[in-house]
Amino acid sequence: MLLWASLLLFAPVCGQSAAAHKPVISVHPPWTTFFKGERVTLTCNGFQFYATEKTTWYQHYWREKLTVTPGNTLEVRESGLYRCQAQGSPQSNPVRLLFSSDSLILQVPYSVFEGDTLVLRCHRRRKEKLTAVKYTWNGKILSNFNKSWDLLIPNASSNNNGNYQCFGYGDNNDVFRSNFKMIKIQELFPHPQLKATDSQPTEGNSVNLSCETQLPPERSDTLLHFIFFRDDRVTLSDWSPSRELQLPAIWRENSGSYWCGAETVMGNIHKRSLSLQIHVQRIPVSGVLLETQPTGGQAVEGETLVLVCSVAEGTGYTTFSWHREDTQESLGRKTQRSPRAELELPAIRGSHAGGYYCTADNSYGPVQSALLNITVREISGNRDGLVAAGATGGLLIALLLALALLFHCWRRRKSGVGFSGDETRLPPTPGPGDSSHSIYPAQVELQSLCVDVHPKEGDLMYSEIQTIRLGKEGEAKTSRTLLEDKEVSVVYSEVKTQHPDNSAGEISSKDEESCENEKPRE
Repeated sequence: MLLWASLLLFAPVCGQSAAAHKPVISVHPPWTTFFKGERVTLTCNGFQFYATEKTTWYQHYWREKLTVTPGNTLEVRESGLYRCQAQGSPQSNPVRLLFSSDSLILQVPYSVFEGDTLVLRCHRRRKEKLTAVKYTWNGKILSNFNKSWDLLIPNASSNNNGNYQCFGYGDNNDVFRSNFKMIKIQELFPHPQLKATDSQPTEGNSVNLSCETQLPPERSDTLLHFIFFRDDRVTLSDWSPSRELQLPAIWRENSGSYWCGAETVMGNIHKRSLSLQIHVQRIPVSGVLLETQPTGGQAVEGETLVLVCSVAEGTGYTTFSWHREDTQESLGRKTQRSPRAELELPAIRGSHAGGYYCTADNSYGPVQSALLNITVREISGNRDGLVAAGATGGLLIALLLALALLFHCWRRRKSGVGFSGDETRLPPTPGPGDSSHSIYPAQVELQSLCVDVHPKEGDLMYSEIQTIRLGKEGEAKTSRTLLEDKEVSVVYSEVKTQHPDNSAGEISSKDEESCENEKPRE
């Protein structure tokens, strides 16, 4: 019995354009071994890339034979290597077919890729019945639980490579042995290779990553998903059909080992790339400059001043610090990924005037700016305005009180109230430490106060009226004045009392007459 050993050829991984445009032969039925006299149809696929109506077939067994067909199919009955070619295309990978005269053959598919289900069929000539079938792999017997006598190996991988053979048992205990088949599971796609547009980028620049692999022409329609990682811990993307990833801005802390993974949509085939080291370069800070807002280093008392520290060059996180020249103390610190930072000084005072500088450091050591002198301009109108506002408010209150006093006395006079008493009181004398801006009441003459004819305990008696004249420049000037003077402030005090000469609350006829003779002033 003639034993044939055949090798399933591996489809090489080549460039994207060549692989995509290379024709592929499919076999129907999908085996590589047949009995003599059987017919097999070959189809040359991939013509969508070429405008042609003819196919050239190459057969090589004992000698090369050339056949041209009007379409893309060819029916064959002879053993040999077959290739096809469209007009303007490269030749396809070869397909080896064997037509055997043995009584029992082992049939395997033309191409088996990792992840496929490997199907082995023990086939007898003229479909004669077998009572039992046994398969061996590298001389070891494989269990078979399939009632169709076929051997199924799901999710095939390189672990299933080897020599296969089958044994068939007939009705009369006849034993038939098939030919050997060397099966090599083809790689669906090689381990991907991670590529970067720049493996030593400068901080802040973008980097494009690509996870490159290649499907064989026979499986060019297989869908793959890709994922990207850094240092086995950081996931840069989710699974995606895109084999590219853009990093818009990369920083020194992003330096590390990068790799990618590729897998089939079903997830049964997964492969990762080798690591790619990416070292991000940092530019030290230089050209440190301190400026102010408003510009020119001139501040106005009571307003806000902003110190702006900037660098001409420098990448990554930068720590900015502001200082006074005289005290060397730090006024504030900020760390940020920016070439510019601001520090706000609210409510500037005259004591803030002086020299200032800032420093910037992005891990190479602090770099100091030039000294900037800041002056503070005082506005005298601020203080005078406060004094004037206080004086105006006090005058308004005094006028309101005077009007209330006049109205009160007028009501008392209509109800029989007179005035009594005649005293003069001097204002307190300013001490040596008192400010020249203090306001004191002028010497006043105590007017006759209006009292009830029949006072009661707890009634009010106005004992004095003090008048204050305000100067035009905020300085208090005191003078003795009358109540009707329109440019004075009036201060009065109230005393709850009884008449000193009469505990019963009576007054003399003289006092009463004095009250009665008093006339209201217009």
